[in-house]
Amino acid sequence: MASISKSNPLEEDDDAEEEVQHFDDFTLASSWERFISDIEATCRQWLADGPKNLVEKGAVAVEDSKNLFTVKHELKNVAKSYCMEFYFQIENNGSQQAGIGNWNSNSHDLQLCFGVKDFLLIAPQSASGVLLDTPESSKLLSAVAIALSNCGSLWPAFVPVHDPSRKAYIGIQNMGTVFTRRFEADRIGSQVPVKLMHLEGLYELFVSKFVYSGVDFSMHNFKVHFMMRLTYQTFPYDEEDEEIDMDELMDDKADTAENYGSESRNKVLWDDDCPWSEWYSAEDPLRGFELVVTWADRTVESTLEMAELENASPHDAEKWILHPILSPYLGDPSHGKRIDFASQLLCLVEALDTSFAAQFMEDFVSVENPSSENLKTSVVIPPPSVLDRVIKDLFREGSKLPDFTKGEHRLSRALKAAPLESLFTQFCLHSLWFGNCNIRAIAFLWIEFVREVRWCWEETQPLPKMPIDGPIDLSTCLINQKLHLLAICIEKKREMNEEFLDCIGSDDSSDASVSVEEHRKVDKRRNTSSEADLQRKRDSSIAEDTSNRLRFERKTERTNSVNQSPTDAIRRGSAGPVGTMMLLKSRQQLHAPFTQDPPLMTEDMHEERLQAVEAFGDSLNVPGQLEKDILLSDMSAFKAANPDAVFEDFIRWHSPGDWESFEPKTTEPSAGPSTEGSKDEWPPRGRLSQRMSDQGNLWRKSWNDAPALPADDQKPLLDPNREGEKIVHYLETVRPHQLLEQMVCTAFRGSADTLNQTNFGNMRQMTSKLEQLYLIIKSTLGALQRNNLPDKEKTVKDLKRLCMVFENVEKLVAVAASIHRKFLDASRLAQVIFSDFYGIYAPTMGMSSNDEENKKSRTEMEVSRQEVSLRERQVVSNLFSPPSANQSWRKVLSMGNLLNGHEPILREIIFSTGDDVNNGIHYAAAADVAATSDRKGEEIETHRMYVSGTSNDLRVGLSVTSCD
Repeated sequence: MASISKSNPLEEDDDAEEEVQHFDDFTLASSWERFISDIEATCRQWLADGPKNLVEKGAVAVEDSKNLFTVKHELKNVAKSYCMEFYFQIENNGSQQAGIGNWNSNSHDLQLCFGVKDFLLIAPQSASGVLLDTPESSKLLSAVAIALSNCGSLWPAFVPVHDPSRKAYIGIQNMGTVFTRRFEADRIGSQVPVKLMHLEGLYELFVSKFVYSGVDFSMHNFKVHFMMRLTYQTFPYDEEDEEIDMDELMDDKADTAENYGSESRNKVLWDDDCPWSEWYSAEDPLRGFELVVTWADRTVESTLEMAELENASPHDAEKWILHPILSPYLGDPSHGKRIDFASQLLCLVEALDTSFAAQFMEDFVSVENPSSENLKTSVVIPPPSVLDRVIKDLFREGSKLPDFTKGEHRLSRALKAAPLESLFTQFCLHSLWFGNCNIRAIAFLWIEFVREVRWCWEETQPLPKMPIDGPIDLSTCLINQKLHLLAICIEKKREMNEEFLDCIGSDDSSDASVSVEEHRKVDKRRNTSSEADLQRKRDSSIAEDTSNRLRFERKTERTNSVNQSPTDAIRRGSAGPVGTMMLLKSRQQLHAPFTQDPPLMTEDMHEERLQAVEAFGDSLNVPGQLEKDILLSDMSAFKAANPDAVFEDFIRWHSPGDWESFEPKTTEPSAGPSTEGSKDEWPPRGRLSQRMSDQGNLWRKSWNDAPALPADDQKPLLDPNREGEKIVHYLETVRPHQLLEQMVCTAFRGSADTLNQTNFGNMRQMTSKLEQLYLIIKSTLGALQRNNLPDKEKTVKDLKRLCMVFENVEKLVAVAASIHRKFLDASRLAQVIFSDFYGIYAPTMGMSSNDEENKKSRTEMEVSRQEVSLRERQVVSNLFSPPSANQSWRKVLSMGNLLNGHEPILREIIFSTGDDVNNGIHYAAAADVAATSDRKGEEIETHRMYVSGTSNDLRVGLSVTSCD
């Protein structure tokens, strides 16, 4: 058995087959001897299997530990039943004493207390699981020691004793020679002696274990190895404060505006300057930080040195380890009340599913509608005061237009929605927080929104958050296009009214014979006539050309004043000559006119135009009134700029493809005006195309009917009154599901663009994840861009899955923003922490919250600990802000080593001392060394004491090595 005792019991081998088989006679054995034999047989089996085979056979991993496993075996004695547990680690490259210098926080409690690696734990199968009888515990421990000695194992064995709250143990270990280690641990849960709160008292307590009791410690020095680890933690977030904040967030965002002046709203939140703070306040995903400060092994000789160590700054420690503490809501979606974009977008999707039940938005608020009755019991409508505040916020006039590219991602335009700062996007984002975004609340808000839009139209007030010029962006949603066109119509309507009133004023001032009574009639008519009357008057004055108002005339540019002929003097609205082209009849230079811009059209107007073209076939027949009006406008402007022009001249300028020339085209325009201007080659040889030469051609008929009017004097192609009324009518009668479909698209883009404004530093994972989010949104929302949903249920289901994806990305953005803000001057540490979190969280993003296994894996997410460099220590230290007055109650009696006013929440100390096995003190030890010369000069740890706790809690684990 000697060879077995010298072998390493943790290595896998086949020595069990080489053991000498012997016969055990149990006929005279007692029950206690059978109990010892049962322990020995179990231990032999575990030794033979080895750690790896035990794992394959079903060993259970210890919670909160990556490499510690356990196997169990039930033992039965005459009086009691016991459970024997074997704890072992997979790694086999350390010694049996590997736990001494290992401060791994995931280690088992007994590993920390006694510095062991693999061990046995035997406890009775009772409610308490401890042995309250001292003789019984000693007898049980002796039985285990005998069994381990018989099978040649060096495993330490422990037995729990006393009250469970004391976490007390006794244990024993055979060291393989003549040495034996005995273990004892106990805990003081309250009323810790003041002396033991400080390092001097703990030092004297350890020294008293190997020095005679009568020695004065202050007069003698004792060399002791000392290691210390202090754990600091930022103040936790109050649960009461969390409940109050979440209750406030459940109220409408606009409703909280009246509370901003109160004292309760003066608290600065962590995300006050984050882009989403306008809509909601998110819980900080980093609930706090845990900092572990370690003083490496050093030798102390007196209590004076211990006092100096207690007053030392944590910055003097050799090692800092930072551990971010994540908020539970990151792993468990059902934790607490969740208020963010994803949760509200889900409510909007549910409102979309409900919107198909009615024809108009008014049906959801009407008392007579049966579908409205069904909603009354399940939805909440904010009070009128909240509605008024939302409308005021939406229609608040600003000094300048917002930046419509703000927050825009390069993939934003791929989504058929409105820009972030536009009026419709702001309406959609407000609706997310209005009455918890139910269909009834949305209907109330939309009706009031349209009523306000109509007021702006009728009172000729500018539409806020919308441009008043520029082309209509057809890549946006239809409602945004309509609002843009309405804003342009309002501006044109205002300009027309101002021009008409100025015209009337000039007429009145020029006619001196008009009586005062007639002036009063004009003023009365001006105030009482509708805007439609004003428009008709202006149109009639333009058509009849009898008004004396001043018109703006564009001056002809690039006109040769020397060669100006009498014909040139009556040109109107010329933009300048067109190269060397000459009029066919008068041989004057052909001038290009200023023409009216094509009328602005929304997407549905373009579709109507295309449908009309398809219905009539050949576009030459000009089936639509709009095309005819544009053609007449261009012809009138051309005639005004070229009074002597003929139909062929217009075709040569407007549609060169319909002029068939019989002469070669010149490649150099600068070759001189002799091409068309020389008498020998005049008139230029050519003719109209076949389609322009046909009898009854509509173009020639239009040319004959077109008056010679410059663009400024023509009737505008866009009738703002007609188009404005059509737009307001569309907004008032839009189908609920069509409105909700556009709202869903716009709300998703607006929420994504808001998150895209977040500053999270150089975290490439977030840049990539946001880009993926936009692509997923584009793919999912594609079905909503069709006129009719092919499968409503499938679309709604896909949108709900999209909300889950959005929730995951939103959490990632919050984590990235929180880490970046806290580590602005420690970018390396921020990147490492986020990369570690991303590696843990990203694989769970596609998991369903209903899956119990997936839910468990997400709930147990924990970021690994990161070592802090010397340059980064000040940044980490700033995370521990000094305690405020409200936190003064948290303070306890100081243990020293304060970090910005924070005392450690846990102090762990290891005292140890050793002795040379060859010092001749112990006879048995000297004899063993003489037999084993290779151990000469080896120091063995004779005493080790582990101290853990605070000023209100103290736990001590002592191990003593002796020669029995």
